Amino acid sequence: MSVSRTAGDDSSYKYETTLNAMSSVNSTSSINPCSVDQKDIGVSETLIEPDPGCKKEASSYMWIYVLLGNMLRGIGETPIAPLGISYLDDFAKDDDAPLYIALLHTIAMIGPMLGFLLGSLCARLYVDIGFVDLGSITITPRDSRWSLKKPEEESNDKTSSDLSNIKEDNSGKHSPIKQKPVKSSATLKDFFISVKAVLGNRIYFVFLCSVLLQFSSFVGFLTYKPKYMEQQYGQSASKSNFITGLTSLPAVAIGIFLGGLLMKKYKWGLIGATKFGFGVSFFAFLISLLHFFVGCENHVVAGLTVSYDGTPVAYGENTVFSSCNSDCKCASNQWDPVCGDNGITYITACLAGCKVSTGHGKNTVFHNCSCTEVAGLLSGNTSVTLGHCPKSDDCSKKFIYYTVIQVISAFFYALGGTPTYMITLRCVQPELKSLAVGLYVLTMRALAGIPAPVYFGALIDRTCLKWGRGSCGQRGACRIYDSNAYRKAYLGLITGLRAPSYLIALLFFLMVKKHYQAKDSKPTENGGKEDIPMSGETNSKSCEYLSGSSDAEKESYI
Repeated sequence: MSVSRTAGDDSSYKYETTLNAMSSVNSTSSINPCSVDQKDIGVSETLIEPDPGCKKEASSYMWIYVLLGNMLRGIGETPIAPLGISYLDDFAKDDDAPLYIALLHTIAMIGPMLGFLLGSLCARLYVDIGFVDLGSITITPRDSRWSLKKPEEESNDKTSSDLSNIKEDNSGKHSPIKQKPVKSSATLKDFFISVKAVLGNRIYFVFLCSVLLQFSSFVGFLTYKPKYMEQQYGQSASKSNFITGLTSLPAVAIGIFLGGLLMKKYKWGLIGATKFGFGVSFFAFLISLLHFFVGCENHVVAGLTVSYDGTPVAYGENTVFSSCNSDCKCASNQWDPVCGDNGITYITACLAGCKVSTGHGKNTVFHNCSCTEVAGLLSGNTSVTLGHCPKSDDCSKKFIYYTVIQVISAFFYALGGTPTYMITLRCVQPELKSLAVGLYVLTMRALAGIPAPVYFGALIDRTCLKWGRGSCGQRGACRIYDSNAYRKAYLGLITGLRAPSYLIALLFFLMVKKHYQAKDSKPTENGGKEDIPMSGETNSKSCEYLSGSSDAEKESYI
């Protein structure tokens, strides 16, 4: 929930609403939103000059725990990614390594899958459940305010050293070799030499650049997918998490596993893996472009997307005041939406011109709303209920199309994941595989995982139509976005990152084809060329000589 804990009240959270303020002025069961002076109940007219008597929010240091948790997570994943995958590749049969690595990544999808399903359940719970009267809560999970604000190493080294420092003497018995201790300066020097060797490999570097763009788009897409589903299709945060965990993630897991299975069956070499991996990824990209055509219309909000008589208004033209609410003392910077029977959402009951209310909590109904008469209700009903109006039935159908497109796209994108990942292991020297995978993971998380949500969020925020407010009048979270602008910005940035990645992938393929197919392939019985094997030391060495050998050395290698 979008909430803030106020100083001096540590028992519960407070969300932005006008009912609490009006109740403090009029303690009777019937509230007249239009007659209450909302400018005098601690609500500032502008966000620049807050009420001098407001209570500052208490600082929270919970981010420290999140930071420490992610640090521990990173430490725990280190043996799995660079070391574990290299271990599988070294000790498994050449044809079985892709399948084992695919199984590892498939099993790793179970955690996020269960996490999204559990998150779906938790997203339905009020933050102070068990401590407050839920009957007094006036918001539902569909509301935009229902979201949060914005010493083993030594023993291991000894064990590995003992295993590697055994030799067989003349009597056939094994005895340890005593080696001189390696200076830390020499180790550091060797590390930088190894890093230079990996990044100096042109094929590996070009491949890294291509995947970096794709991973950046993937991080931004996944980070803001629930918000996109909420704003574009009117889905709740709970349902968004449930749909993601139930549809997209299983499709990704199946795709990763089948990709490894296909590599094992067809024994693709470096060229074959490149064709298949980037080919199916590009096909998934083309399918994902259909998302541009299954968007929904804007929420019909009086003063933001339509005028009070129901006609559309220009983007960014906020006209929250009208002749129908001119007699009311309403604040313009509040967000407590109500829905009229005319299908129009009003920012607050006051701005809808409502004169009286009945009910309590989520069942509150406002009557005699003058602004609903402007739109011409056929039934003559001038009542409004809490919450914004749902989107049309046509939008519900488009959400189904969106989900189907997303599942198919995710499957094909993951199908090429294992063949593409195997390229990382095959374009460096065998002894540098762990470092290559480590640099791969570091690059993805440092250059994609950290900045992508920042610039995605900054671009999305430019499409906001109504900002919430903090306890002291400062700008809070966005309450409603322009759906069309959001769709173009969100999907456009994803497309803008992925499209150039395939141009780099094409360059990568041409480099592989030029340096391997022409020189390292040998004639087959039917006169064709045999693909470079995706396993074995020969292929790794051929990658090595590519980045730093002369033409004469290359010819002698062949």
